[in-house]
Amino acid sequence: MDIPLKDKARGAKGADMAAKPNHTQYALGEQIGFFLRQANQRHVSIFASLISEKLTTTQWAALVKLKDLQPCSQGNLGRETAMDMATIKGVVDRLVKRGLVHTAPDPADARRLVLTLTDEGEATVERNLSIALEISQETLGPLTAAERMMLMELLQKIC
Repeated sequence: MDIPLKDKARGAKGADMAAKPNHTQYALGEQIGFFLRQANQRHVSIFASLISEKLTTTQWAALVKLKDLQPCSQGNLGRETAMDMATIKGVVDRLVKRGLVHTAPDPADARRLVLTLTDEGEATVERNLSIALEISQETLGPLTAAERMMLMELLQKIC
């Protein structure tokens, strides 16, 4: 599978050739995005079937990272969980509504919210830690130990 990163083979027509996609060279089933999406769908399905509390993967990521960082700002939590500002705001709003996260104005900057886990949020993380490890193991189940390490290294490299 040859995956060119840039089109270096433009002919004499230059921009005209670049404007016309060559559909014979593009096969969806050979594209990285296609496989990443399938792998993510598989992981999300495993996650949903095993995690308790009806948490989403983004909610779980926010809870676990907040446990490590608290107290922390919503913006920092978004950066640390690789979520944009709109996504982390929605995630935090839902966690607050469920009583898992507490928000308070930052004493140093009233525009910023400081987040902490509630007692129920702490308990939710504790109840699900071993399940989360099981989810990761099941997601990576078809791979050997060496393949798991290689996959993680390669994904980290492109992220």
